[in-house]
Amino acid sequence: MRVDMITKEYPPEIYGGAGVHVTELVSALRRSIDVQVRAFGADRSETAVTSYRTPAELAAANPAIQTLGTDLSMVGDIAGADLVHSHTWYANFAGHIASQLHGIPHVLTAHSLEPLRPWKAEQLGGGYAVSSGIERLAYENAAAIVAVSAGMRADILRSYPQVDPARVRVIHNGIDVDAWHPVEDAGFLTSIGMDPARPSVVFVGRITRQKGLPYLLRAVAELPRDVQIVLCAGAPDTPEIMAEVQEGVRRLQQTRDGVIWIERMLPRAELSAILTAATTFVCPSVYEPLGIVNLEAMACGAAVVGTATGGIPEVVDDRVTGRLVPIEQLQDGTGTPVDPDRYVADLAAVLAEVTGNPRRAKEYGAAGRERARTQFSWEAIADTTRALYRELAG
Repeated sequence: MRVDMITKEYPPEIYGGAGVHVTELVSALRRSIDVQVRAFGADRSETAVTSYRTPAELAAANPAIQTLGTDLSMVGDIAGADLVHSHTWYANFAGHIASQLHGIPHVLTAHSLEPLRPWKAEQLGGGYAVSSGIERLAYENAAAIVAVSAGMRADILRSYPQVDPARVRVIHNGIDVDAWHPVEDAGFLTSIGMDPARPSVVFVGRITRQKGLPYLLRAVAELPRDVQIVLCAGAPDTPEIMAEVQEGVRRLQQTRDGVIWIERMLPRAELSAILTAATTFVCPSVYEPLGIVNLEAMACGAAVVGTATGGIPEVVDDRVTGRLVPIEQLQDGTGTPVDPDRYVADLAAVLAEVTGNPRRAKEYGAAGRERARTQFSWEAIADTTRALYRELAG
């Protein structure tokens, strides 16, 4: 069986969880089937990986139109595949058209949903209507849709009521606990200004509305002054959200020390060292289909504090591997808390609880690594995915 995997992100060009997912899934699947990767971006040297750049004549077009042009340049090369599998709306159009042209099943994995990310209109302008329309087209016609959590499955069926529920399968994201593991590196921690002797809260993520970073910055202001905050945050969606985060960090740094902001993408070993030293990792997202970053933190032995939304409760076992922060959200697609002040207060209270009890935090972390190892292995996820392929393509 030959499967063509279509993705915007693939090493070395990875900036989010979808890219991590594709990379690990491809590696696990290749142990038994032929997987051809077709990815956006610069040429790669890896065997069976083909890269596609934006067509030159679209260089000045809206980013959404550039995406469609790149997708179309892939379609002819998919001839000969038994099945095409796309990831995110960026790749869904290529998967849909290839399915029609070559008469093969199209599987797509839902890492996020455009109707639940309306703030992307700030980034794409009219292109957001394009991306939303393409996503709907693909979802309503795919042979199967993989949801990375039960929460995501519910979101899909609510957002796209024309989709047959039988076509939506839950296959969780995974984690490689051999690659992600506790790393002790006092020298590196010193170099970034992190004091392992002090309690700490660590955030890792892109600067985007869904990640809830402005709420976290407000919550940190309420924590005891000995608590450090380490922000591994970059790749802002828009200048506006970047300016908002910069102002929030500036205000914190005026009133407390131990506010560390790292904007560059860190190598795995350095990020693992930060996660290992953390009293707790925090995921303040208001929209999160699952959150691979939570699994990465758990694999490094960190307690995890996360918002009780999306797929996060399927990863974080409350009072066993960390804590869940309650949230009541508007039903307008933004995920905005109904009462932002209440959410910030609840987030601050849970963070204070966990950072104030380092022994309990370590117990959470140990339980989290074991949960990641036993319930979220890529081998098991690949087995389930292969079974789906065989069901659809024979």
